[in-house]
Amino acid sequence: MTKDPAQIFKEYHTYLRLERGYSPNTIEGYEMDLDKLRTYGEEHKIDIVHMDFDQLQEFIFEYFKTVQSEATQARVLAGIHAWFRFLLYKDYIVQDPSELLEGPRKSKHLPTVLSLEEVNRMMEAIDLSSNEGHRNRAMMEMLYGSGLRVSELVNLQLSKIYLSEHYMLIEGKGSKQRLVPISPVAEEWFGYWMQERATWPLKPESRDIAFVNRYGRPLTRAMVFTIVRRLCAEAGISKTVSPHTLRHSFATHLLQNGADLRVIQQLLGHEDLATTEIYTHLDIQDLRQAVLQCHPENKK
Repeated sequence: MTKDPAQIFKEYHTYLRLERGYSPNTIEGYEMDLDKLRTYGEEHKIDIVHMDFDQLQEFIFEYFKTVQSEATQARVLAGIHAWFRFLLYKDYIVQDPSELLEGPRKSKHLPTVLSLEEVNRMMEAIDLSSNEGHRNRAMMEMLYGSGLRVSELVNLQLSKIYLSEHYMLIEGKGSKQRLVPISPVAEEWFGYWMQERATWPLKPESRDIAFVNRYGRPLTRAMVFTIVRRLCAEAGISKTVSPHTLRHSFATHLLQNGADLRVIQQLLGHEDLATTEIYTHLDIQDLRQAVLQCHPENKK
């Protein structure tokens, strides 16, 4: 008897969450991409559990005509691959039709990085007399001083912060944990925030959450984005900046000051060293700029 498709979709969600250990955001993205494939299957009366390679290629061709972004195209392909790997793993199919699908080669864009002077201007733009001043300064110091992802920051638990040992236990992508040192500056500002936090009303679900909003609830990623962009505007920084920019800046400044690439890999929680190597390209760009500006041959 053929299994109900709705039940298969539920199993897929469980597979992504428990067996693959993906974050809620990754799961949501994969399921949104699967919805696109489901819609296409319904319109063309195709069973997306038993699609063949030609049908998949036709879907990709039709969908990519409306989507120009290479990043979006690559993400949709990743979602399709995840779906058929699941079906193969669960023995719903005997061969993965997506195995030979080829997508666009993503262009390698170097990430935006702030200079140390720009980071300092951001920090100085924080109004410490406001209710959220010490919280915002502690958050910015955590993002820049420890290289946290914004999702790691908003989910940071007090019970995983060990100030006397000067490190914290971070749960990153795929629920993988790593130990991250806390800089002395971040420790100082976090201490100020903890004194202030003790006077804030806290909801029960926020008792162990490090950073909360004025209503005592956990901060959202969107709120952190808003804070970072507002600070950049107030500091007169015209670059397109997000919380991840502070993570990039953390890694780049470490590399420029002599840190080993594998140390940076461990601090950032990168599974593959190739991901961390992007910062060597950033460093080379800085070296080239120095030659262009300072070499006498280029000053003629």
